[in-house]
Amino acid sequence: MWVAVSELPKSVSHPFYEKLNGLLAEHGFDEFVEAQCQPFYAEKMGRPSLAPGRYFRFLLLGYFECLDSERAMAWRAADSSGVRGFLGLGLTECSPDHSTISRTRRLIDLETHRAVFTWVGQCLGIAGLIKGKTLAIDATTLEANAALRSIVRRDTGESYNEFLTKLAKASGIETPTRADLAKLDRKRKNKGSNQDWEHPHDPDARIAKMKDGRTHLAHKAEHAVDLETGAIVAVTLQQADQGDTTTIQTTLAEAVEQLEAVAAIDDKVKTGEELVTDKGYHSKQTVLDVQTLELRSYISEPDRGRQHWIDQHAERDAVYANRQRIRGERGQLLMRQRGELLERPNAHLYETGGMRRTHLRGHGNILKRLLVHVAACNLGLWMRTLTGIGTPRGLQGRLAAVGAFCFTLWVLLRDQLTADRRRGLDRRVFAIASHCFALIPCVL
Repeated sequence: MWVAVSELPKSVSHPFYEKLNGLLAEHGFDEFVEAQCQPFYAEKMGRPSLAPGRYFRFLLLGYFECLDSERAMAWRAADSSGVRGFLGLGLTECSPDHSTISRTRRLIDLETHRAVFTWVGQCLGIAGLIKGKTLAIDATTLEANAALRSIVRRDTGESYNEFLTKLAKASGIETPTRADLAKLDRKRKNKGSNQDWEHPHDPDARIAKMKDGRTHLAHKAEHAVDLETGAIVAVTLQQADQGDTTTIQTTLAEAVEQLEAVAAIDDKVKTGEELVTDKGYHSKQTVLDVQTLELRSYISEPDRGRQHWIDQHAERDAVYANRQRIRGERGQLLMRQRGELLERPNAHLYETGGMRRTHLRGHGNILKRLLVHVAACNLGLWMRTLTGIGTPRGLQGRLAAVGAFCFTLWVLLRDQLTADRRRGLDRRVFAIASHCFALIPCVL
């Protein structure tokens, strides 16, 4: 009739979450988020709510378990005993529904989510994982939760088919067919302009080309990374049709603000001395603005041919100084580190982290989820420095590697004993000379 809790089977990810919970408890995570979320909870008892610590742990699962939606988080919490232990759910306690997670996200404001991201950054600063000297900025596109076929005109509210039908009738086709509309649409120029079209349910989404070459409604996420440690210092969400030279102003200001918050806890953290980006961020005005902020720029310069500097002496000096730096030894080193570390957060967060396509609408809602998602990535970096494992699946892979090593060692010992017996030597396992083990290669 009774089963001991200690005898219940545990998942492979359980040790990782147990260690992570201990790390969060050691630095007072639950006390911090409860103090931040206190204004959003009623004093008297009403509908049973989701505790702040449990809510933010749900969002952390999005990164650790590669879950792209809140519905998937709720399903995973009801299915895994290791995840239930991480969330603090008892054996007889039901996991919260996805609607509860969604309602809690809507009620808690954006600044509280940003405060949680800053708290994680301060913990990384205390652990020595944020230096703040060299910053690298990069951007990527996120597919919006909106269909391109549902866009409407900004001025009249007409759908795309209605607008094409109107154009066909104006050109003399009274009853246009689908083929006629396709032929008419093929010859038009600038037919996908964001100045003319928008999505009725997600006005923040913009028509943009994705990384794989497809055209979708998308958002633009931009990150500032500490190039010495790989920690993500800041993240912003902006319009997908804005250029890199425009969005870098917001991201750089956010990165400096976050570094100042970390430096208030640890005086060893700097607030930015060097800036490294790719050639998409290079322009005369951008290089001059970075120099004005007293930052040494290492911005890759595209091949634009001969430049003209009439009445642009300050911009000329800034561009020439940046060109000299990126050609030097320090610049070449930073360019190599940029290739190694700057693209890595995009792969961790969106490809394996499961957030390449958003299931929310509006920059406010998406940024709430994105801030905690990036904070989980920083927690994974912290766990990797302590235990060598940054995700629960990494722990599963480590156990498999250890098992493969033990199996390979056993096979080599068996083959060695078999060869000795064939030569007529009667040896036992415990009588093998020590020099025999030096011949066994270490294979993982």
